[in-house]
Amino acid sequence: MRTVVMGAGRSGLAAARFLAAQGRSVVLTDSRPGPESELELDLAKAGIPGVWGGHPEALLEHCGELVLSPGIPPSTPFVATAISKGIPVIGEVELAHRCLRARNDGSRVLAVTGTNGKSTTTDLVAHLLRASGLAAVACGNLGTPVIEAVVAGAPELTYVVELSSYQLETVATFHAEGAAFLNLTPDHLARHGTLEAYRQAKLRIFERQGAGDLRVVPAGHPEWWQDAPGEGRNARFGWSECEAWCDGRGNLSLHGEGLLHRDELRIPGDHNVENALAAALLARHGGAELKAIRTGLRSYPGLAHRIAFCGEKGGVRAYNDSKGTNVDATLTAIKALPGPLVLLLGGTDKGASYGPLRQALNGKLRRLIFLGEAIPQLTRDLGDLPHDVVPAFDDAVRAALSLARSGDQVLLSPACASFDQFDNFEQRGERFESLVRAWL
Repeated sequence: MRTVVMGAGRSGLAAARFLAAQGRSVVLTDSRPGPESELELDLAKAGIPGVWGGHPEALLEHCGELVLSPGIPPSTPFVATAISKGIPVIGEVELAHRCLRARNDGSRVLAVTGTNGKSTTTDLVAHLLRASGLAAVACGNLGTPVIEAVVAGAPELTYVVELSSYQLETVATFHAEGAAFLNLTPDHLARHGTLEAYRQAKLRIFERQGAGDLRVVPAGHPEWWQDAPGEGRNARFGWSECEAWCDGRGNLSLHGEGLLHRDELRIPGDHNVENALAAALLARHGGAELKAIRTGLRSYPGLAHRIAFCGEKGGVRAYNDSKGTNVDATLTAIKALPGPLVLLLGGTDKGASYGPLRQALNGKLRRLIFLGEAIPQLTRDLGDLPHDVVPAFDDAVRAALSLARSGDQVLLSPACASFDQFDNFEQRGERFESLVRAWL
């Protein structure tokens, strides 16, 4: 029996390479016409055959398992046919988890999900653990596929895993000793259909937890998690007294012990206070000492492409928030900066209204720059606000920098995916930073 890996993105390729290295019979299939020459050579060396340009049903003959890449909906006809034939469908995260637990080497899993903030929180948890002298690696949705991290990992390592709703759709036995559900706002509705279906996908992070495991949840929104599956012990974070909270004077506390003042954090905004509190709970559960958590929170510089300061000239400061790929993430970035803002919006539209940005921009807006494929939707929702339409990315960035005045912030926080002009949000952010360097 062979394993079919569907989707030749980073996750799918990592799964296929792992299976081939294990001596398993594996075939990779992707809808793209064919691989680039370098990838074709790599697959040939690894002994991984590829079927390109579609997914013929004949691949399901003698198929024992289908490994689905997170970008492909389970409703895809090829997947639906596999399910109807009784073929198990899993994702790369589930594959990695099986491999890790089979080793039984003392490693642990801490996991993070939510609409926004999960990459920062995941990275921060690993940072806090390392500050306490513990071996930890951040992996999953924020970059390194989990299976790559597991293959490279040493015994007694803590895997801090960022999980998207897409990845959680295809878990089965996945179990995290500590797991956090940070927040919930409308996103990926084109995939999930309803906010409730999206929420239920997120809650699967808790499914296999036992009584000794930790469930980290927002104190201010019990409606998001009160029906969570599993048996994990609740630890709440937020702005009223609970396991990890920030008081009205800006002091952060963990289990009744003072941590630091919010002004000591290097990452700006209320949302990052929440991220820090959730990360502290997970890190403490993972064995980090309180003193090390304090030190780690003070030293953490933040993630690339997430409200990252790029430089200042003539009193104009530029910020790269390319990771702001949905409206709620952009709202967070707007709230984190004082303004006035010259805000770059646009890219690949994700189906949500941009209207909620209007209130956050009130009193903060210098000018909007609409770019990319989402221009019609942006014009429909925000076209009465001061704006310019500049379709090409480079031209849009140059226009924003030229329009800004002393005291302004030029903010790239597109509220859109990047796929109209870039391969991913990282590439988009790197291009923005390159243009800012040229401007400086």
